[in-house]
Amino acid sequence: MNPPTPLFPRHRFPPGFVWGVAPSAFQIEGAAEADGKGPSIWDDFCRRPGAIADGSDGRVACDHFHRWREDLDLIAMQGVDAYRFSMSWPRVQPLGSGAFNAAGLGFYERLVDGLLQRGVKPYLTLNHWDLPSALQAGGGWATRDTVHRFVDYAAEVGRHLGDRIAAITTHNEPWVIATLGHEQGVFAPGVKHRATAMQVAHHLLLSHGLALQALRAQGTRSRLGIVLNLSPIGPATDSEADRAAARLEDGRSVRWYMDPLFLGRYPQDVWQHLGADAPQLQTGDLEAIATPMDFLGINYYTRAVVSASGPFDVRSSGKRITEMGWEVHPEGLTELLTRLHRDWPLPPLYVKENGAAFQDQLVGGRVHDVERTDYIAAHIAAVGEALARGVPMAGYMVWSLLDNFEWASGYAKRFGIVHVDYASQKRTPKDSALWYRDFLAYRRERIAEPAGTPA
Repeated sequence: MNPPTPLFPRHRFPPGFVWGVAPSAFQIEGAAEADGKGPSIWDDFCRRPGAIADGSDGRVACDHFHRWREDLDLIAMQGVDAYRFSMSWPRVQPLGSGAFNAAGLGFYERLVDGLLQRGVKPYLTLNHWDLPSALQAGGGWATRDTVHRFVDYAAEVGRHLGDRIAAITTHNEPWVIATLGHEQGVFAPGVKHRATAMQVAHHLLLSHGLALQALRAQGTRSRLGIVLNLSPIGPATDSEADRAAARLEDGRSVRWYMDPLFLGRYPQDVWQHLGADAPQLQTGDLEAIATPMDFLGINYYTRAVVSASGPFDVRSSGKRITEMGWEVHPEGLTELLTRLHRDWPLPPLYVKENGAAFQDQLVGGRVHDVERTDYIAAHIAAVGEALARGVPMAGYMVWSLLDNFEWASGYAKRFGIVHVDYASQKRTPKDSALWYRDFLAYRRERIAEPAGTPA
C-alpha cells in the first residue's frame, strides 16, 4: 500500500507568484570538453584524491548538454512558470577572459529559446561556483582582477540573452564559495585560509554590484539580483556562551552578506572579530555592493543551532534528518523570511532553492518518495505563512529538477524530483514530481475560479 499523498497547502498565493524548479550547470550538464568548453575549478577539484566522497566527477553527470530537449519536456510537464538554471562560465568563455566561445553561447541560446517555446520563463544564474580554471591560476576570487572579469562576462551574457531572460542572478551562495571553498577547503578550490575567504566574500559582493550596474547600463530587460543561502541561527541552550556563539555565527553567515547589500556596511561585531583577517576595501566598494536589486533569492534547507562547546547534535531535536544530516525544520523558513523582512529594506523575495536528499528506491518504474513530498509541501506552507505575515514573497523553486552530481558528496545523495539512472541516463519522475505537478494544476484551477469562491 502506498503512503498517503500530503495535502496541498491551503495558504493563499498571489496570482503572479512564480513556481519553478532548479538545477545548476556543473551538476547536470556533463560534456566536460564539448564544443570548446574550458575546465573549471570543480573539474580540477574532482581530480584531487579524496575530495569527492565516492570518487566521482562531473564529466558526464546527467548528460543534460545532450539531453536538454528531453529535460525541457520534463520541466514543461511539471506545469511550472520558471526554470532556474546556471550558465557554465568556462563553457562560454573558456579562459574567463578574452574570447567568448560562440558554440557555448549557442547552447544556452537554444536552451532559453526551448524554454520560451514551452511557456517557461528562464531564470539565469551567472555563477554557480564553476569558476574557469585559468582565473583560479591567477588567484581566482581572492584577486580584484576576477571582479572585473566577472563584470565583463555578465555584460556579454546580457548582450546575448538579456532580451529573453526573465531574471539574472549574479552569484549563487557566495558564503559557500568563500567559506566552504576558501576557509574550510571542502569545496573547490580547496583553500584553507580565513583571510583569503573573507577577501573572496568581499570580491563576490563587489562583482555582484558592479555587474548589476553594467547590465543596467546596456539596457537589459531582465530583473537582477543575487541568491544567498541563509538560515535562522539560534543557541543550543540559553547559556551566555551559546548565545554569543550564535550571534557571531549569524554575523558571519547572514549579516555579513545582508548588511553590505542592503545597509551599505559590514557588521561591526564581525569586522572586529576578524581582526587582521578582515578584507581589504577600496573607496566606493560599499556603495557598489549596495546597488539596488530587483529581487533577493533565498536558498533554505534547514535551521542552524550553535553550541559553544562543539557541533550541535541535530538528531537530539527528534525530527526527521535528511541524508545530508540536516534536520527537517520547515518552520525555520517562515522564521527566516519574517526576520529578513523585519531587519532589512528588501525587494521582492524568492525561495530559489528548497529540497531534500533521501534514500530513493526505483521499484516497478516508480519512486515513492513520500518524505520528499512531505518536505516540499511543508516548506510551501511555510512560505505561505510568511506571505500571510506580510513578507513580500514572489516565488518558490524546488531543488532539484534531477538527481545530479551533489558536489563533494558525488552521486550518493539524491535531491531530484526526477530520478536519474546514471548508467542509462533514464529519467523517471518521482511521486514528489507528480505531487508538485498536481499542486500547481490545483493552484491554477483555484485562481481561475470566479471571485468569491471559498479558498
